Amino acid sequence: MSALDLLSGDAQTFLGKVWASRVHLHRTAPDALVGLLSLDDADHLLTSTAIRTPAIRMAKDGAVLPESTYTRSATLANKPLTGLVDARKALELFADGATVVFQGLQRYWPPLTRLVAELELELGHPCQANAYLTPPGSQGFAVHSDSHDVFVFQTAGSKLWEVHGQDGPEEVLLEPGLSMYLPTGTPHAARAQETVSLHVTLGINQLTWGGLLERTVVPLLPDEHLPAGFLDDPAALTAELADRLERLADDVRRIDTRGAVEAEIRRFLTSRPPRLSGGLHDVLAEVTGTTSLRRRPGHPCVLLDRGEQVEVLLGDRSITVPAWIRPALDDIRARAELTPADLPLDAKSNVVLCRRLVREGLLEIV
Repeated sequence: MSALDLLSGDAQTFLGKVWASRVHLHRTAPDALVGLLSLDDADHLLTSTAIRTPAIRMAKDGAVLPESTYTRSATLANKPLTGLVDARKALELFADGATVVFQGLQRYWPPLTRLVAELELELGHPCQANAYLTPPGSQGFAVHSDSHDVFVFQTAGSKLWEVHGQDGPEEVLLEPGLSMYLPTGTPHAARAQETVSLHVTLGINQLTWGGLLERTVVPLLPDEHLPAGFLDDPAALTAELADRLERLADDVRRIDTRGAVEAEIRRFLTSRPPRLSGGLHDVLAEVTGTTSLRRRPGHPCVLLDRGEQVEVLLGDRSITVPAWIRPALDDIRARAELTPADLPLDAKSNVVLCRRLVREGLLEIV
C-alpha cells in the first residue's frame, strides 16, 4: 500500500477530484497508523531522549508557552547545550492542560521519516510531520488555518475537530484508524475528549505553477536601473518598456521547457535530506550475484537521457552511467526486490551496478 493510499484511500481519485474539497475522510486499519507514533513513543521522546527546542513546543488555550517554562541547559564535552526539554517541567505543564507539540518528526522519528519520504515521492511536494499530545478535555490552539494542505490521523484517544467550510462549521470525531485531509486555508480547531489524545499532522508544502513560472522566467529579466529623468519624460519609458516586453516575449517563447522541468525536478530532489537508514550494514556487507536487494523506501530514482549516457538523480546526489545500462535501471525501478542476477546485463556488470547503487543509497540489502 502506498503512503497516499494509506491516508486517502484511492490515490488517483484523491489527486484528481478531492484535492480541492473541504474535508476528506478515510478509514483504514488502526494499527497501520498507530504504529507510526504511539503514546509510548511520544512518552519516550518526551521523557527519555535529549530532545531540544524547536523539535518541541508547548501550547495552552490558544497561546504558545515560553520555552523557558519547560527547558533547561546542560553541557556536553564542556560545551553548552541550550533548549533541552526538562521532562519534569513539561509533564507538570501537560498535567495542567498544556499540549505538547513534536515538530519536524520526519527528521528524527524513523516510521514518519519513511512515510514522509514515500509521500513526497508520490506527490512531488515537500512534506513535514508534527504531532500533538493533548491532555483529556483540553485544546492547544484556537480556530486557525494553515498555509499548506494537511493530512491528520489519530494514534491515541479521540479528538473532536471543528472544521469550517462554505456551509458553516462541521464536527468530525477523529479516532485511531481515521484520517482526514484539509486543504490550505481551512479554518479548524480540535479538542481532546475523555482520554489523552495524540494525533499526527502531515503538512504538504505545495509547489505551485506560479513558483515554477517564476523560477523559469526570472533569469530572463534584466537587472538594470531605470533611466534618469523618466519622471519628466514618461513617454520615453513607456516606449522602452514596450520594446523590452517584446524582447522578453521572444525569449520566453525560446525557453527550453524540457530543461526547465529537469531543473525543477533536480531542485526539488536535491533539497531533500539523505535518507540512509541501515546504511552502516550496507557499507559493511558484500554484494554478490545472489544478494537480496530492494529499493530503499522513499528514495528517488529519476532517469534523464543524455545521449550516450544516462543521468540518475538520487535525491541529494546524481550519478552518470553509460546508456547501455538503462535497461537494468528500468528493471530496478520496476521491482520491489531483486538480486543482481535478475538484471539483464552480464553477471559482472550486474554486481558492479548493484554495489554502486547500494553505496549511493538507492538499494538496501534485505
